[in-house]
Amino acid sequence: MLLSFLVFLGLVLLGMPVVFAIGIGGLVYFLTQPELQLTMLVQLALAETQNFSLLAIPTFVLASELMNELGVTRRLLRFAHILTGFLRGGLAQASVVLALLVGGPSGSAIADATMQARLLGPEMVRKGYSRGFIAALQGFSALLAVAIPPSIGFILYGSIGQVSIGQLFAGGIGVGILMALAYMLTVDLLARRRGYLPENPAPPTAREIVQALRENFFAVLFPFLLMASLRFGIFLPSEVGAATVAYALFVGLLYRELSWERVWRALERSVRDVGVVVLLVSMAAVLGYGTKWEMLPQKVSGFLLGAVQNPKVALLLILFALLLLGCIMDSTVMIILLTPILVPAAKALGIDLVYFGVLMVLTCAVGLLTPPVGLSMYAVCSILGCGLEEYMREGWPFLVATLLALLLAFLFPGVVLFLPRLLF
Repeated sequence: MLLSFLVFLGLVLLGMPVVFAIGIGGLVYFLTQPELQLTMLVQLALAETQNFSLLAIPTFVLASELMNELGVTRRLLRFAHILTGFLRGGLAQASVVLALLVGGPSGSAIADATMQARLLGPEMVRKGYSRGFIAALQGFSALLAVAIPPSIGFILYGSIGQVSIGQLFAGGIGVGILMALAYMLTVDLLARRRGYLPENPAPPTAREIVQALRENFFAVLFPFLLMASLRFGIFLPSEVGAATVAYALFVGLLYRELSWERVWRALERSVRDVGVVVLLVSMAAVLGYGTKWEMLPQKVSGFLLGAVQNPKVALLLILFALLLLGCIMDSTVMIILLTPILVPAAKALGIDLVYFGVLMVLTCAVGLLTPPVGLSMYAVCSILGCGLEEYMREGWPFLVATLLALLLAFLFPGVVLFLPRLLF
């Protein structure tokens, strides 16, 4: 098994696409185990794609693309701007609120970071914000898409680890709000130091807020409908994605922005994005089979139980290791590969699997913004024409804010578990 992981890491460091590196690592394992038949490679890859829970991924991806195409994102931006325009760095504050609102329909941090950098980047540059600040802000605020349901990371963790996806969705909301507050506080401190001015001279009146809410009501309503449908058993997680697509089309029709051209563009991008995720899942099944064959989950559980008696200390060590591993591995790959290993270990330690899953997925996602393999980092820097040195210089306050929010969630499990216990 060690040889397979070394091959996988070596190929990734050499620049090979991750999905092929995983597949080759799995092939190496099967070649070194004479008792395993090579025909199992194809069977495992195909069987993993038949997981019923994974049906939620393509439908949520399509729903997010439709909402972007059909004007929902622009309406949410106007709503966010009205709420935060009176604060220092008003446009930057609106970016955080927009990420909190858009995180629900999107579910993907990379998609949100790319969309917001393109949507807000040029206007923020014109207003005098530095490119490094904009890149860091859009990249880190897009992490809210991982916390706010429907998060693709939670769907993968829940389906692989056999944990309630509905409870994971609910658990992510508290941490997402905590992270949003941390980002807004960071923006306020930086804006005061650098002289970033408010966009509006005074706070919005109640009438302005009600008017903005009325104009964008169906866009803002989405996350609440999603949680209510899961809580009351109207839809399963795999079904609520299809309902979300129908809802996105309804909103587009209501706002008179629905057209065949826009729907086609959304379908085209969705097929590409879903293909990447499904190929990753199928290839990871091949490499992951080796961990089960070698009884790696049991060995990890035994090691942690023998070496660390305190579950909190064990969890902190796991999260720290995930934070370091995220610097060299994509978060989706980490979730797919490590969930089968770490869930049994967490269960043996007596750690709540919803609490563990929310912290694990969000910790893995931090790697999207850290070198050398941060995909969101490269995306926002490329769009804004920002160098990595400037990005890292401007981004460290947001990294600290993210880690502090996760630390608070770690120290106070109620931040994660309050809503799942209340709703489920």
